[in-house]
Amino acid sequence: MTGAIPGEQTPEQGPKGERMPRQRSEPAGALALHVDDRSGSSVITARAAASFEPVGRSVATARSFVRDTLQGWGFADIVDDAVVLTSELVTNAVVHAGTEAEVLCLRTEHGVRIEVSDRYPEREVRLQNAHAVMGSPDREGGRGLQLCAALASRWGVEYTSTHKNVWFQLDLPERALGTRTAGPALPTDLLPTADGRVRVAVLQIDRKGSVSAWNEDAEDLFGYAADEVVGKPLTDLAAWPHTPGTGTGIAEALQLSRWEGSYGVRRADGRVTPVYASHLRVRDTGGEPSTVCLLVRDHERAVLQTPSRVPTGDQGAEGPSADPFEVFIGSPAPDDLDGLLQRTVERARDMLDGDSAFLLLATDDETELEVRASTGLPSARQRFARVPVEAGPGRYGSARMPAVHEDLTSVPGAVPLLAGTGMRSVVTVPLKVEGRLTGSLGVAAEGPGRYSNEEALRLQFAADRIALAVESARLGELERLRRGSLSFLVEASDLLAGTLDRDQTLALMAQMTVPTLATWCAVYTIADPASDPYLSYVLHEDEELIDGIKSLLSKIPPPEPVLTPGARVWALPGEVAHQAALRTSMRSLGLSGGSAQQLTSSIGPTLATASAVGGETVVLPLVARNRVIGMLILGKPTDEHFRQEILELAEDLSRRAALALDNARLYSERTAISQSLQRSLLPPGLPHIDGVEVDVIYRAAGEGNEVGGDFYDLFPIGDGAYGFAIGDVCGTGPNAAAVTGLARHALRLLAREGLSGPAVLERLNSAILDEGDRSRFLTLLYGELRPQENGGAEMKMVCAGHPLPLRLRQDGTVEAAAEPQPLLGVIEDLELYEETVTLDPGDVLLCVTDGVTERREGTRMLGDDGLADVLTTCTGLTAGAVAARILRAVERFASDAPSDDMAILAMRVPGLQQD
Repeated sequence: MTGAIPGEQTPEQGPKGERMPRQRSEPAGALALHVDDRSGSSVITARAAASFEPVGRSVATARSFVRDTLQGWGFADIVDDAVVLTSELVTNAVVHAGTEAEVLCLRTEHGVRIEVSDRYPEREVRLQNAHAVMGSPDREGGRGLQLCAALASRWGVEYTSTHKNVWFQLDLPERALGTRTAGPALPTDLLPTADGRVRVAVLQIDRKGSVSAWNEDAEDLFGYAADEVVGKPLTDLAAWPHTPGTGTGIAEALQLSRWEGSYGVRRADGRVTPVYASHLRVRDTGGEPSTVCLLVRDHERAVLQTPSRVPTGDQGAEGPSADPFEVFIGSPAPDDLDGLLQRTVERARDMLDGDSAFLLLATDDETELEVRASTGLPSARQRFARVPVEAGPGRYGSARMPAVHEDLTSVPGAVPLLAGTGMRSVVTVPLKVEGRLTGSLGVAAEGPGRYSNEEALRLQFAADRIALAVESARLGELERLRRGSLSFLVEASDLLAGTLDRDQTLALMAQMTVPTLATWCAVYTIADPASDPYLSYVLHEDEELIDGIKSLLSKIPPPEPVLTPGARVWALPGEVAHQAALRTSMRSLGLSGGSAQQLTSSIGPTLATASAVGGETVVLPLVARNRVIGMLILGKPTDEHFRQEILELAEDLSRRAALALDNARLYSERTAISQSLQRSLLPPGLPHIDGVEVDVIYRAAGEGNEVGGDFYDLFPIGDGAYGFAIGDVCGTGPNAAAVTGLARHALRLLAREGLSGPAVLERLNSAILDEGDRSRFLTLLYGELRPQENGGAEMKMVCAGHPLPLRLRQDGTVEAAAEPQPLLGVIEDLELYEETVTLDPGDVLLCVTDGVTERREGTRMLGDDGLADVLTTCTGLTAGAVAARILRAVERFASDAPSDDMAILAMRVPGLQQD
């Protein structure tokens, strides 16, 4: 039994016995089911068929089958429409009806006919002469026949007792000879708007990315003379959007054979001019490649923009009308998400003849939409701004359903994105993938009543076509962004961990943030909970704007520090800068007698600062050890917003930066305490001794200069005698510092009590042992110096485990001036003795710590002999020169920096002929 659509003729037998429905000749796209009586005369030149099981993956398989078949037949012009229609019809069969689907492709001399059959013949039979009612565009199902009505040249439905067969035919486009693309003649008021004189900047970029040619229109558009830019990299001028791990950079775009799109160019006055650009890669006769760039103002993009592929030629009354939807995205599709979204809004605007278009992507939780692409709106309006999915009650308050607003003035705030743009009518449709909201696509016009449900249906078809591609590109971008973010955080952690200097940590925080995450940033620090935030660092990608932003922030209250994590908006800088710029501009109008140069200098910085901070500004708390130690401020220029992924990345960075900053603070405090204690363990100065030259060089090894280790002292005892000491405490740190302080102060106290050298050291030994677990053994050279009337100097010394002092005579001989004795802090009963040495005029006594004698280079060590060899070359030098030569020899002995503290004490009796 064969069923037929009421009001239509029964089908007749086609070629090879196939059942072909008889069709009426009616314009395609009428809202009724219809057939074409000419289809039976078409000659079938090829056929291909396949069956698909009732499972979800069969839809993708069917699409691939149709695409491969038509491409193999050379029908590239209609393959996209055929795939879309087949996808909808097979979805109805295998998903909604739950039956097996059979797809038959027939090639004719006019185009292709595709049939989709299923085993679910139930249908609604409408009353005789009743009007056909198409499905609502708001419904998820039932779009297959609507698509056929909109896209197919002819189509029809056939029923039998066991099958339902839906077929459609797509005709090949006809093009006039010699015509590549053409558009219809349009009324003057519908032509694209441009300035009185359209300026097309022509730039030529060499292999290295530098400007090699710059025409007069480029000078007019951007304010640079050719000699100012030729030879400079284009990257210095282009304001190219950058996100770590995503998108195509300008360097990559210049290497492509062709590129077309939007970016900004920084003018000579510091402002950014949005441009639409077309790049073409060429080579000269010598084979040298370069890139020719044509640039116009963004609102004049129609001058350069590649038009949509629209079939040309005369269309008969029965032929299909040219519809930009046929080639909605174009081929090849952009590789990156931003390019795909930008082309989508441009094609959507052209398809509905709108004045602007916009596309928003949904967040993962489907609660907010983020503006990602727009055209026809000022300054890429509100890019990355976020709006709620459910903006209000009712059907038109949700982005999940198509909506048409005939006049926005009657519903203020219905589409916040269009506020203040002059747009009156708008149509928006959702992008959905597997029933999940992934975005929203809208087209707007300046006149009211421009759109109806028919335009909503066409736009919804377009949205359905690109939803999956957009979601796939979004997930790919998100994955690249996450990989880039991970790499960025790893590098940031390494850099932050590489320094414990507070100022350097602040600089690193700012330099890692600008320009990767933000256009400008500022860092406030908080010394303690009772202190107010202090502006510690400001950075902008344009160094000339740093002072202006710093001045602005210093005049407004800082944001309130809160412990709650996450970014929060801070609108005050933008508001204050805008008000200041407005006041300055108003004052300038009333000025008289001032030169133009003075006027420019007063207005320029204010306007530039207002533009620099006029976009979204957010505050991220710097929290370490459960305390707010500062705030990281990130900002964008006018009309720009942060994308959510960038804010999440900035939040991760702020946590790492806060810990690094707090570690630097703690280290600075510890270092300050350590250095203060170290200074307290060394004598404040050396006394002047008549008849004896004395000089000391002290070098502490390692960063932070931990207390403890080597020490020295020289002090008056009385009766013209002076005590001197040089020692080395085992280890470093607080315990070593305690022994160092004990030794130096005990030596002074005991020596001034009139005790001999051995008695002084024996009592010091007992005091060290009394420290118990905190005690450290100590090597010490202690002596008493008494100048003699004959010009010499008498020295009484005790060398307790310390490197022996060396005596340099005038004839260049070097000898030890004392004998080794037990060190201090090990055994209780010490038997020490005193040795007396008299220095003659011209003699030198050199005392050092083991950091000098144990200086190493591989297996070599300087040692006592090496030190003696150096000292033999110091005959006739002053005490200061002797100490300096010893230090220079030690430093040159090895290439590495010294790893141990060093103290050098040189005492010399001047010769009889000196002074």
